[in-house]
Amino acid sequence: MSITVYVPGDSGAIALGANQVAKVLLQEAEQQGLDIQLVRNGSRGMYWLEPLLEVMTDAGRIAYGPVQAGDVKSLIAADFLHGGAHPLKLGVIEELDYFKRQQRLTFARVGLTDPVSLDDYLQHDGFRGLKNALNMSGADIVKQVTDSGLRGRGGAAFPTGIKWNTVLNTASEQKYIICNADEGDSGTFSDRMIMEGDPFVLIEGMIIAGLAVGATQGYIYLRVEYPHAEQALNAAIATAYQAGYLGDNILGSGKRFELEVRLGAGAYVCGEETSLMESLEGKRGLVRFKPPLPAISGLFGKPTVVNNVISLASVPIILDKGGDYYRDFGMGRSRGTLPIQLAGNIKHGGLVESAFGLTLRELLYDFGGGSASGRPIRAVQVGGPLGAFLPESQFDTPLDYEAFAQIWAVLGHGGIVAFDDTVNMAEMARYAMEFCAIESCGKCTPCRIGSTRGMELMSDIISGQNPAKNIPLLRDLCNTLLNGSLCALGGMTPYPVLSALNHFPEDFGLDDQADAAA
Repeated sequence: MSITVYVPGDSGAIALGANQVAKVLLQEAEQQGLDIQLVRNGSRGMYWLEPLLEVMTDAGRIAYGPVQAGDVKSLIAADFLHGGAHPLKLGVIEELDYFKRQQRLTFARVGLTDPVSLDDYLQHDGFRGLKNALNMSGADIVKQVTDSGLRGRGGAAFPTGIKWNTVLNTASEQKYIICNADEGDSGTFSDRMIMEGDPFVLIEGMIIAGLAVGATQGYIYLRVEYPHAEQALNAAIATAYQAGYLGDNILGSGKRFELEVRLGAGAYVCGEETSLMESLEGKRGLVRFKPPLPAISGLFGKPTVVNNVISLASVPIILDKGGDYYRDFGMGRSRGTLPIQLAGNIKHGGLVESAFGLTLRELLYDFGGGSASGRPIRAVQVGGPLGAFLPESQFDTPLDYEAFAQIWAVLGHGGIVAFDDTVNMAEMARYAMEFCAIESCGKCTPCRIGSTRGMELMSDIISGQNPAKNIPLLRDLCNTLLNGSLCALGGMTPYPVLSALNHFPEDFGLDDQADAAA
């Protein structure tokens, strides 16, 4: 009887040698006459253990890792195909502490199934939400999403149900659904993991969104740096068309939804929804003025839903189990779960999906295991390259949109980048200005000019030139960026700059926070 062995096809695992492991495993199995079925699954999100090999046994799926190609012979000799003892044996995957303490809703299938197998998807509750949605009115679908409390997981945290309701109630002969898969924030990879590890859940979420608002065309705007995601998405979309989940007559319902992948050219600003739509229309990626809102006049001037990958991938479970089920996770106005990505100087980097309410300290130490260097974690940046730097005194802040707003920070896409006590925060603040200068679309003056002047100012401050004059000037410049920029690229650049200045004044050559505020 064939034994199923799982080796991730996730690009993070591939970068660490998963393809070589798979190749050697197949070669050894053939030479030794072993009957195995190799499945390239998604990553479980424990990247310090990748490549993570799993084998199906009577006791469950037994994990071994991190496995390199040179370990395969010894694994076979140790009878790993039946869960044999080996130095790399980790035990039953679901019982591993890091994995066991999570609450996986959106990521329920990632790492569990063959990502491009429709049969696997259906056997693990796939398309149940869509089947429910086909028997509901658009307004009822929108109500379920509204009742769930789902908010945009791309950064702005705008209530998804309100956005959908606006598009639903805007009359038009054509409407669009856009998935913003231009995941460009440093330390973020949850979108990629979904697209590579469970592309059908994103497809299902987009079809449901189309049914909800009356849209018949969907686009996945994917960053060009994600070739493995593109391959998985296109394979899953082709299968969905063949099986009748996409096209003119979804599962015989008479309802229509078309879907395709479009590649972005790598501009960070195209993660902003209006710039993204300009790019989709074949134009240069420049930010549009608002109003009108995309929900009223978006792609090609038509009502458009723009949600990110995690938002849309969270919709199927809401339509399967109901809005109340999803809303029961979380705290305050932050409902459901958030996939958190741990990166930077962290011992156990990876993905943690849990209900809102965990603290940064729990994530950094209980899940992350502290810094990779073994030194104290001095600061974390949450929410991408334009997120605030948070000092150790704020590590007990719970993951909650409002709690973060109270400390002048953003939760954003859920990326957390850790820094130990060797980091120079003035240099990090300068990098934020440099990033803005490089990535600015150039449409508005505060962002285009302000970021370049900010970079120059930071260089002067770091070299010790007239801090008494330059630091107040830096604060004034940040105020202009914050209040005068057309979009969040310029508008959020002050977050990392001012948080570094406020919390780590010593790195700017100042004696204390009072001097920093002067």
